[in-house]
Amino acid sequence: MSIGVVKVKQVVALAILLVGLCGKWVGAEVHHVVGGDRGWDPSTDVGSWSSGRTFRVGDKIWFTYSMVHGNIAELKTKEEYESCDVTNPIRMYTDGLDNILLEEEGIRYFVSSNSKSCKKGLKLHVEVMPQRTHDHDPDSQKVSTSEGSASTFADGPTPSGTANLGASYVFLVAGFWLSYLIFMGI
Repeated sequence: MSIGVVKVKQVVALAILLVGLCGKWVGAEVHHVVGGDRGWDPSTDVGSWSSGRTFRVGDKIWFTYSMVHGNIAELKTKEEYESCDVTNPIRMYTDGLDNILLEEEGIRYFVSSNSKSCKKGLKLHVEVMPQRTHDHDPDSQKVSTSEGSASTFADGPTPSGTANLGASYVFLVAGFWLSYLIFMGI
């Protein structure tokens, strides 16, 4: 075998390894856009949106909202959540587009800082489950929309529902790297 054929086989083997690793990374993080198409809004039934969704360590939740309806307060206790008591929040989110990494298991409570909106149901509790341990979990590559349907692959980031993000960037970097190796004759 010539040196060139051996190098090409090495590059192909590295590409296969990278694709395999990228698949694990992509499935590890799910982005949930709270409220789907409407976002965090008094007209959104956030409770219905969240039912049936699974939130896991490593996922992110995204809040998109108009500050006219108040900011988002993260609260410590179920009592504060149920009574819409925002006098002692853990944190206030005020940007209108906030993403929150779910770093550990447990329940987190989010409410509108506008008392009227909160009492009308603009609040969300998220039970964060452990990360998946199954390498070939059939749900790990599903994307669910705000309507509750599911498909196997995402076309890219969407403003609603849940999406796996990051694959395009990883594949782009891997493609540049492989092109460099091939161009340099390695």
